[in-house]
Amino acid sequence: MQRVRFMIGSCLGDQLHILGSKCAESMRPASNLLPGSSSLARVSAGAPVDSLNMNAETPTAEKTIHAVFLDVDGTYADYGIVPEGHVRAVQAARAAGHKVLLCTGRPVSMLPEHILEAGFDGLVASAGAYVEVAGEVLLDRRFPADLAARTVAALDAHHAVYILEAQDALHVPAAATDRLRAIIEGHFKKTADGQPKGSSAILGSVQPIGELLPPFAKASVFESPIPMDVLASEIGADIAVVANSIAAEGTHAGELFQRGISKADGVGIAIAFLGIDRAATIAFGDGENDLEMIAYAGIGVAIEGSHPGLVALADRTALPPSQEGIAAAFADLGLI
Repeated sequence: MQRVRFMIGSCLGDQLHILGSKCAESMRPASNLLPGSSSLARVSAGAPVDSLNMNAETPTAEKTIHAVFLDVDGTYADYGIVPEGHVRAVQAARAAGHKVLLCTGRPVSMLPEHILEAGFDGLVASAGAYVEVAGEVLLDRRFPADLAARTVAALDAHHAVYILEAQDALHVPAAATDRLRAIIEGHFKKTADGQPKGSSAILGSVQPIGELLPPFAKASVFESPIPMDVLASEIGADIAVVANSIAAEGTHAGELFQRGISKADGVGIAIAFLGIDRAATIAFGDGENDLEMIAYAGIGVAIEGSHPGLVALADRTALPPSQEGIAAAFADLGLI
């Protein structure tokens, strides 16, 4: 299937913080990032030439190491809960030498231990605004002060229920706390047992907005009296909006982010650090904010029943997390 390819955007700007020259293709990570990690070298299948036997077998080709990027909600996790088969699949793929990273709209502060427990080589968070690989922060992009002020002013003017997402915390207007809790718990109660287990990752990190506006990478709106595109137009041309991947059923829900940032940007930065070719990348997703990532990856995999545009764009589909689709797809792709 012929697919549209998205080019990685510029990584320059006043709000772009790259710590050191970590994006050079010659760099290699010294260690892995998250719990359960271990040092994984590139695999060479060639055998040493026996100096006493000039007819020794010719070494075979080097094994291809893939970089695999997993969206969280609706892809790796089912209503915030990761299936055990997905945990085993990630661990097996990494043991085979592949690099597995999360690539999510969530900020770091919304990624609890039970989502990270499999162990990952890195993550792209806040839909491409934050990149961390092997313990190195490669990108940490926040809203410029003027844009942040305009965004919050528009949200407050319409009494929207929203969260300002930072890597260290989630910030919510004090007056909206109770309504936010009701929306979040209502969404995560859609699990098979009706228990909102996944809601703690959000509600446990929420704190009220104080007098000073905190820095943030993205704003998630869970309820607004006006459509999200209208709200975005009031803020200005430098803001963009996609459907909210956690509570899309809310009234006029959506995610506000800086225009020109996508998960594909984060993928490009991560693979440059790892020294892995774009052709060797595999991306899994289910939402509107996964479109650029699926198009950019060497192999794009859409979750069955996900955003129609994503399914049309992808090379293949995978079963949903309720059926441990990641595990089956990893096996089909030869990662495990």
